[in-house]
Amino acid sequence: MPPIMSNLTSVREFILMGFPTSENLSILNSLFFSLVYCYALMGNILIITITTWAQNLRTPMYFFLKNLSFLDLCMISVTVPKSIANSVTQDHSISFLGCATQVFLFILTAATELHLLTVMSFDRYAAICHPLHYDLIMNRGLCVQMTAGSWVGGFLLALMHTASTFSLSFCDSNVIHQFFCDIPQLLAISCSESLLRETVPILINVLTVTCCFTFIVISYVYIFSTVRKIPSSGGRSKSFSTCIPHLVVVLLFLSAGAFAYLKPISESPSISDFVVSVFYTMVPPTLNPIIYSLRNTAMKMAVGMLFKRILT
Repeated sequence: MPPIMSNLTSVREFILMGFPTSENLSILNSLFFSLVYCYALMGNILIITITTWAQNLRTPMYFFLKNLSFLDLCMISVTVPKSIANSVTQDHSISFLGCATQVFLFILTAATELHLLTVMSFDRYAAICHPLHYDLIMNRGLCVQMTAGSWVGGFLLALMHTASTFSLSFCDSNVIHQFFCDIPQLLAISCSESLLRETVPILINVLTVTCCFTFIVISYVYIFSTVRKIPSSGGRSKSFSTCIPHLVVVLLFLSAGAFAYLKPISESPSISDFVVSVFYTMVPPTLNPIIYSLRNTAMKMAVGMLFKRILT
């Protein structure tokens, strides 16, 4: 463990610079982050509550949606509250262990979400392309196994990335030009001569993302091909309404993440780097409750019944 021990003696904490704004704008920045966080918090908690409470929403699709909301809740909670606290207190430091924990938890939730989105595409494929055998294919045992597999895959990727990143040396600078501990920015300030230890996990990550994206694309090719054959316009509209939102979430999540992690490492990131980081850390957890609830009649009816029951 020599590399890690040397890190502990040379760098005991990191400085999260956050957005390149003046001190007067930091309070507005923290206010914006607070509003977004509260909205994401309420939206995802509502979906978890509804899908747990409503009897008619205990199907595989809503089981996966509940897990997705839990992941979104965890993902945004890993990064945003610390950033808000830093802006309010003007103390931008984070301990070495705290930074490593943040990296691990963020990769864990992000990688697990990617795997879960892939599983959800298979669920939509089974529901639309094989409706008569849907209950047999998507039985509860398989749903639990696929969800558990998503978490295991996310855990392994997070462990690999965290171990390889923090086995590097950090001795010249401890300033991270980001509002959370992000791997590309940690690599940018590393004083290790070779970043080979992080190259292998990145390649594995690229392979994983490529496989998941390919599986999702193939699933939707079959889905859209089947939907086009549905005779009624109402049936086609209903099928599209459950598939298009999922596809939008996948494309937004993958495109923003790919841009951030695959572009060349820069020691002085531009404002576009910060905007992209917001897209893959804050936008999906905030938009998912809107995308999956406002266009879903069953969800809207369940929400209405829940509030009616609370008020009476």
